[in-house]
Amino acid sequence: MRKIFISAVCLLLWAAAGASADTSQGLCSPAPGSPEDIIPVPYSYEMHDGVFILEPGMAFCIKGSEADGAADLASTLLELPYGLVQTDRAAKADIIITVGDGHKGNDANVSDESYRIKVSPKKITIDAPSFAGAFYAVQSIIQMAEYGRVGECGGAGQNQAQSAIQCCTITDSPRFGYRGLHFDVSRHFRSKEFLMKQMDAMALLKLNRMHLHLTDGAGWRLEIDAYPRLTEFAAWRPYRRWSDWWNSERHYCESSTAGAYGGYYTKDDIREILEYAEKRHIEVIPEIEMPGHSDEVTAAYPWMSCNGEQYGNCDICPGKESTYGFLETVLTEVADLFPSGYIHIGGDEASKEAWKTCPDCRKRMEEERLENVDELQSYLIRRIEKFAHSLGKRIIGWDEILQGGLAPDATVMSWRGTEGGIEALKSGHDVIMTPGEYCYLNYTQDAPFKEPVSIGGYATLEKTYSYEPAEPGLDSGQLSHLLGVQGNVWAEYITDDQGAEYMYYPRAFAIAETGWSRPEAKDYADFRERALMMIDVLRDKGYNTFDLANEYGERKESLVPVEHLATGCEVIYGIPYNDKYPASGESSLTDGHLGGWSYGDGRWQGFLTDTDVTVDLGSMQPVHYIGATFMQILSAWVYLPEKVEISISDDGEDFRRVGTIYRDLSDKAEGLYFKTYSVVCNENCRYVRIHAYRQDKEGAWLFTDEIVVN
Repeated sequence: MRKIFISAVCLLLWAAAGASADTSQGLCSPAPGSPEDIIPVPYSYEMHDGVFILEPGMAFCIKGSEADGAADLASTLLELPYGLVQTDRAAKADIIITVGDGHKGNDANVSDESYRIKVSPKKITIDAPSFAGAFYAVQSIIQMAEYGRVGECGGAGQNQAQSAIQCCTITDSPRFGYRGLHFDVSRHFRSKEFLMKQMDAMALLKLNRMHLHLTDGAGWRLEIDAYPRLTEFAAWRPYRRWSDWWNSERHYCESSTAGAYGGYYTKDDIREILEYAEKRHIEVIPEIEMPGHSDEVTAAYPWMSCNGEQYGNCDICPGKESTYGFLETVLTEVADLFPSGYIHIGGDEASKEAWKTCPDCRKRMEEERLENVDELQSYLIRRIEKFAHSLGKRIIGWDEILQGGLAPDATVMSWRGTEGGIEALKSGHDVIMTPGEYCYLNYTQDAPFKEPVSIGGYATLEKTYSYEPAEPGLDSGQLSHLLGVQGNVWAEYITDDQGAEYMYYPRAFAIAETGWSRPEAKDYADFRERALMMIDVLRDKGYNTFDLANEYGERKESLVPVEHLATGCEVIYGIPYNDKYPASGESSLTDGHLGGWSYGDGRWQGFLTDTDVTVDLGSMQPVHYIGATFMQILSAWVYLPEKVEISISDDGEDFRRVGTIYRDLSDKAEGLYFKTYSVVCNENCRYVRIHAYRQDKEGAWLFTDEIVVN
């Protein structure tokens, strides 16, 4: 929480700003910016008496034993809206930055990204072991300056000439070396200008990895000289909205086709992006998806599929030697272009169905003595890893690359919960944690009735902030392989750039603080206040953010327990629930807790079959109401039941029906919907049976939260 300063300090700021006694112009003096305002919260800091007034014409000097990077750091300072000038004479400088020269950082957590700032009334000094650390120190100064603007009232981000910074000492280092954001440019292409704009926000937040999801079934986004059809054809589709394309025949079109939607990055575009990233100490990690999510590859080059057909193949064929020739050629061009030490190779959600009957795959499995298609995928991943090593690169893959055996040096990006990441850590592999429940920033961040259509799930700022990557039970050796965290935004339902920014911010703030700050320093109430301030800064710079100040919050029904006749009663399952969504097990449907906005909140119980359950009330009871609530969210393949039959019984054997309720909502209605299937009656019974009939759709889920009886 920001400090409230005594009036003497405020008077000092008034004087520094040249304010007169006449307040008719709306001049004001906010509290000075301080370390208490910074996101992510620094490792440690001390507050001192006095303030430093940052004014136009002030000089900065960069000195030290390391010369490389000085020009980039100087350009960062010169581009700030504070009118700074550069000098070679430290004695004349108001801001002195020393890089190298034996800087030790803080003893508890030293890294190249560490820094120390001392702010006195006359001077700011920065010491850092590298230009990355010096750059992050400057970002902390920028944040404090933004919050301490002096002049016309209007809050952080106003274009005012002076800023007041509280005198202080900051000693700072990151907790993790990997602090990333993921950009899905396949489902909806984003311009290089968009990516560079996001790098500015990432830099301010001390995020240092940009993961570019360049290829997927929705479009190939990177120029490859050896395979021009990837960008002439597979980068374009006849529908702008991914959902329209997905619900169509899922074909591609020539770039010259009227109305073609898509795009790709030329190699010159990538070079420009990389140059921009380097100045902001951001590593750009390219992802080339394999072997699944490759519809666009097999459409452009049908010989890459098992059956040689252009459409209907989401996996490339790991049995054909020509597949490896393609992948190695593509990866060679990617490695030549991207300086990152990593190439992400995907590895997730391969169906592997065609491999089971493909002659080439069967032959490969026989030759390599592979027992199943999981081991065939592992063979491909291991082979690609070996080739990547020959290019001087390491590979990252989603946690499905664990299936069939993990490649020796692969880094695992754990998204399906944390189990895969924990397994990899225990086996000595490097891991980046990005569990969907907390780190999927394309999930709805507030009440779905007021939010854009999303892929499903519910992840508030508070929930994202609550994530702790270092789970109990891991020893120090295992934790040494925990590289960091990443926030992901998948763009199936995010067509425009403003919509993407809305999903990133402010939840990217939480990813940044989790990745940088000590866990014991985190406090959500304090963080939320700082997030509100940072939102004002980003909005002033032209970013579109979620309106945190007017957050609606969780589904109100879920916040208060409900009492009814069936509370705590035994539930008998005619058809078992799905193990993936058990909620709290067999007591879930009568535990007195209604579900929230998300089917994954641990209260909604999921079925890939009909739902057929019976509640034993324990004795004969007068019953006047029976109901159960179900949800629909098409983007997650969750549908309302076609109908629900409600029956009662005295003995649990002979049931008599008291009502049948039918679905009255279209199965094409996008968004999140709840429907309570209920009857009002005047009966006496001991047993209540609910039979919900699942829609006849492949992969359709049913979710219910509580059977209420009164």
